[in-house]
Amino acid sequence: MIKKIGVAGAGAMGTGIAQVAAISGHHVVVFDSNKSATDKARKLVDSNLMKLESRGKIDNADQIAGRIQFADSVVQFSEADFIIEAIVEDLNAKKSLFQSLENVISKRCILATNTSSLSVTSIAASCSVAERVIGVHFFNPATIMDLVEIVPALQTDPDIVRITRDLVVGWNKTVVLCKDTPGFIVNRIARPFYGEALRILDEGIASCETIDEAMRKAGFRMGPFELMDFIGHDVNFRVTESVFQSFYFDPRYRPSFTQRRLFEAGWFGRKSGRGFYDYSETALKIQPDVSESLQNAIFIRIFAMLVNEAADALHFKVATEQDIELAMKKGVNYPKGLFEWAAEIGVEKIVDELDSLYITYGEDRYRCSPLLRMRAR
Repeated sequence: MIKKIGVAGAGAMGTGIAQVAAISGHHVVVFDSNKSATDKARKLVDSNLMKLESRGKIDNADQIAGRIQFADSVVQFSEADFIIEAIVEDLNAKKSLFQSLENVISKRCILATNTSSLSVTSIAASCSVAERVIGVHFFNPATIMDLVEIVPALQTDPDIVRITRDLVVGWNKTVVLCKDTPGFIVNRIARPFYGEALRILDEGIASCETIDEAMRKAGFRMGPFELMDFIGHDVNFRVTESVFQSFYFDPRYRPSFTQRRLFEAGWFGRKSGRGFYDYSETALKIQPDVSESLQNAIFIRIFAMLVNEAADALHFKVATEQDIELAMKKGVNYPKGLFEWAAEIGVEKIVDELDSLYITYGEDRYRCSPLLRMRAR
């Protein structure tokens, strides 16, 4: 039975996970090698819990806060039953952390990684007890976002998968199970939302404002450029780059030089005050082109690529169709599941769009998924 939770990393993600676990009744130990991060996390948790209590969401803020212990050494993880790391997205750093944890934890303790795109199998391979390692990918902010992707490594014991799933469901999260492949479900399937929008921009077909307006009009809560600015190009570009490399440089996932230049300039988006948009008070607001034909063309091109990616993920057994639909609605707030939406528009129309793009560009980027083509037939 899981009683004590360890959280390695006191950044926004680690702090959020700790809060979720504590609200669900678990005792939590949080450790970060950076003491200032730990101090900041302690204040953030106290502030968040007080706000929740004032809104009537919880009625025992002090009691919940008392279940969270901020440690000054990994040795204080010795009695943990389940540890999740939420440190920097670097493979060697995660491997090194798990190796050091194995020196202080019990044999029954489960080790979970919150990686969003790295190989869980590779992390597990660095451990002496590889079968207890599993991917548990929360979405930011963990206290609000409902979805959690559970990713077994090749070595993960099936009992660990069951125990982990039950634990996270007990935290009132929606769980999807996926194969250990680059980007898992959400970060893989969502790539064309950014990548194809960037391609349209790079070709000068439409502006950021026009593309964002087209996708919002179609039902998405945010357009791709405002969403990239919101996520931050220090995060979004790095994930795109990681997925591209992990897929052996498949052109479908190729990053954009336009976004790379923003990354290099330190124009990360909202957090830095400048990205695709200028967030200063004096910034000029550019109006989108609201031509219906242009906006429809933008939507169907990006949407076709999204559906194609979802179809390929299903074709290669990354996850079930039900979990793919659930993941995209809960993980990135799509208004509908992609397969459901494609059926409404017409799968044949999606295939025709992809074939037209393939003929026009002659790029493997626009190859149609075999599963999608079979469904169209």
